[in-house]
Amino acid sequence: MPVTQRFIEADWPAPANVLALSTTRLGGRSEAPFDSFNLGCHVGDNGDAVAENRRILAAALPGGAALSWLSQVHGTAVVEAGGRAVAPLADAQWSRTPGAVCTVMTADCLPVLFCSTDGDVVAAAHAGWRGLQAGVLDTTVASMQTPPEQLLAWLGPAIGPGAFEVGEEVRDAFLSVAAPAQATAVADCFASVASRPGHYLADLYALARIRLQALGVTRVFGGGWCTHSDSTRFFSYRRDGDTGRMASLILLR
Repeated sequence: MPVTQRFIEADWPAPANVLALSTTRLGGRSEAPFDSFNLGCHVGDNGDAVAENRRILAAALPGGAALSWLSQVHGTAVVEAGGRAVAPLADAQWSRTPGAVCTVMTADCLPVLFCSTDGDVVAAAHAGWRGLQAGVLDTTVASMQTPPEQLLAWLGPAIGPGAFEVGEEVRDAFLSVAAPAQATAVADCFASVASRPGHYLADLYALARIRLQALGVTRVFGGGWCTHSDSTRFFSYRRDGDTGRMASLILLR
């Protein structure tokens, strides 16, 4: 997976006119505990530093690209990217317009980027466990108005299955919406913590793949990072509490 100082580029067979990447915490202007490439303006960081980090990100994109930000609420709402002075309350966005950048921010939650195989539509979803369980991937796929077999999905950096400890209520929530044919696979995404009865280590990546498969999106790439364990490259809310945010983004060139 090609990694530069600031960016991880999506390693997937997307059309040439699709650009998809995730930022790391490296190469920005913010000071600790937001050091250094924090892109979130809602976490208590210095506003000038965040503005400079966003300028750095914008400058790295193709000319004319316009970043579209969201006010994320761990829900399932999807909006079209671009054209708003105020960030809408939503957790996913899509675009068919070249240069309109679909962007989501994370610091443990799972970013999922989508594109069509013919390169005419892209989308980005913020899939924390609540949004994933509630159906944010479902609403994102529906918004793209493209047959699911013609979609590609890429899973960006998120908390890994060795670090994401949850209670029984989270496991029960996912099992409550699992199709009968997928119940066993969903249950297998939760490994019991022997020293803490009623607690499990959850695999967000596997849960997302199961949900995408149910939607008919079978060409899924990425995954395998752990934001919690890699403090050099990634912010992690669960690890640090006060911390910055990475961005995952996709656009049509």
